[in-house]
Amino acid sequence: MRDEPRWLDDTERRAWLSLLAVVLVGFPELERTFRPHGLVHVEYGLLAALSDAGADAGLRLSDLAGQMNMSPSRLSHRMRKLVELGYVDVAPDPCDGRVSIARVTAAGRAFAEQVAPAHVGDVRRLIFDHLDEAQTAAFADALEAVARKLGDSCPGAPKGPSVPYK
Repeated sequence: MRDEPRWLDDTERRAWLSLLAVVLVGFPELERTFRPHGLVHVEYGLLAALSDAGADAGLRLSDLAGQMNMSPSRLSHRMRKLVELGYVDVAPDPCDGRVSIARVTAAGRAFAEQVAPAHVGDVRRLIFDHLDEAQTAAFADALEAVARKLGDSCPGAPKGPSVPYK
């Protein structure tokens, strides 16, 4: 005998359908900020993470993949594009040649700083302007719990909030 599926209750269904609206309508809207520059949101996220790490420090590619919840192959593809645009440099670690370090370039930092105000404006307009403080806290708690569990499937992913965002 097959197990009966656990159907969504009304609240779960509302949450799921609302999440789909955010993903299917909201994210394409967010992408419009980056499209004129030939980038997508995840590439901007990589620039933001590298910018937060500091120009001199950089991040190991394996750590960056974990922080961004990306597979190494997906990260490699996205990094190649950022390197071609001159926004990121990737070089072997001088202490361990088996490890590569990514650093944001001056051009990458300038681009991220140029686009950040429009991006945060879009995020506020699409998401946070519709929520009060209590709803924002509940939203953050709920999504963090889901993201933490999803991060468990990505080796090296952080167990807390993922990318520091500007």
